[in-house]
Formats: sequence, structure tokens, C-alpha cells
Amino acid sequence: MAFLLNCKSAKSVIESGKASDKLSAKQVIKQHQKNDADFKTLQGKVKIDIIQNQEEQGSTFNLRIEKDKVIWLSAKLGLARMMITPEKVRFYNKLDNEYFDGDYKLLSDFVGVDLDFDKVQNILLGQAIFNLKDEAHTVSVNDNSYALQPKDQNALLELFYLINPSYFKMDSLQLFQQLKKRILQVDYMSYQEVGKQILPKDIKIIAVEDTDEVAITMEFKSLTLNEEVRFPFKIPAGYKEIVIK
Repeated sequence: MAFLLNCKSAKSVIESGKASDKLSAKQVIKQHQKNDADFKTLQGKVKIDIIQNQEEQGSTFNLRIEKDKVIWLSAKLGLARMMITPEKVRFYNKLDNEYFDGDYKLLSDFVGVDLDFDKVQNILLGQAIFNLKDEAHTVSVNDNSYALQPKDQNALLELFYLINPSYFKMDSLQLFQQLKKRILQVDYMSYQEVGKQILPKDIKIIAVEDTDEVAITMEFKSLTLNEEVRFPFKIPAGYKEIVIK
């Protein structure tokens, strides 16, 4: 009977939209994974602004995703295009006549964290970048968010998640690599409901390495799910390859 009472109280706590110290780390993780967006394809637009070295540039891209398989971005008139798959990262830029066709080192160097397809997809969807079931976590309440962190923090990589108590998506991801003087912070400013799925609307990413800082804001608009999508991608002839050393 006590077990049933506990289950009932946990359910009411989960549905209340207020962070409660009655939920265990395992319960928070279970809800977070349960609320991972479930779709086959996504398409829409994303406005991306990047500030680096006090220079700002921004553009609106068409965004298409086939979950777990492809992330595709295309600028207006196809002037720049990127296609990310679990195997590789590819893009070209018609303004500079350049292209890249390689692994995740380019993206990893840009944000200062070793990335792969799953991590990039999870950042875009408001999910934790590492599998939370891989190790034990502790939980506390921080400003009406569930603050999750590994029970045994790695000295080389400290990790903190803030989970929203209403829909159990991420409010913030904070990652610190002290030896390399690197910080990655991903803040989810707002979410939106699309086809009964909760998806990020506004994301702010700050990546710091030593004294270098990159700030990226992303605003997702006109999202639709499970429509037929194509991923046209062909690197134009005669372009110069970007080589990562």
C-alpha cells in the first residue's frame, strides 16, 4: 500500500509544474527520457545569429531533420548548405567557394566539446547530451528547475543539467572543462508545442575557450512534423576544401 501511495504522490508532483524535492534523480531522468520528442521528420525555419570576436552575422535557414539519420540546413537561394549524418559533417558556401566533407572535428572545435550526431540532435531537441542512465546522478531543486549532475563528477569534465518541471525538457546544459578552460552553456529560453510534441523555440548557446567566446542564438519557426522531406546536397565543382589540422 505504501508503494501505491508513493506512486500516486509522484504522479501528482510530476503533473504540478513545480519542482519538488520529493522526486528522485531516477524519476526525473525517466520523465526526461519519456518526453523526448517522437517524430519521423521535422521541417521549418531557424534564424541563427552568431557573435564571435565582436563580429555578428545572422541568417535564416531552412531546417529539415529525419530523426536519428539526417540534419539538413540550407540558406536562402542555397548559398550555403550543411548536411549532418551519424557518419559525417558536410557543407559548402557559395560566397567563399569553399566546402567541408569530414568528421565532427569542425563542429567540436567550434563549440569546444566533442560532438557526434546524437549530441547535436539532442541539443536541437532539448534533450541531455549524454545518456543519463549511464551513471548515477543526484538531483536538487534550483529556481524551479531540477538540477541534475553525475554523482561522481569527472575532474576533466563537469556537467550540470537543469530540467524543466512542466514538460521535463532541458532549461539549461552547463559543461565545464577546467584544464582546457572551456565552458559550454546551452540555455532553452522558450519551448513550443508542435503536433503534440514539445520542441525548443529559442536556444542560446555560449561557448568559451580561454579568452575566445562564441555566442549563438537560434529561433525555430513554422515547424511541422512527419511530412515528406528531401535532403538535396551536392558540393559544386571547383570549390576549395577546408582542411582541419
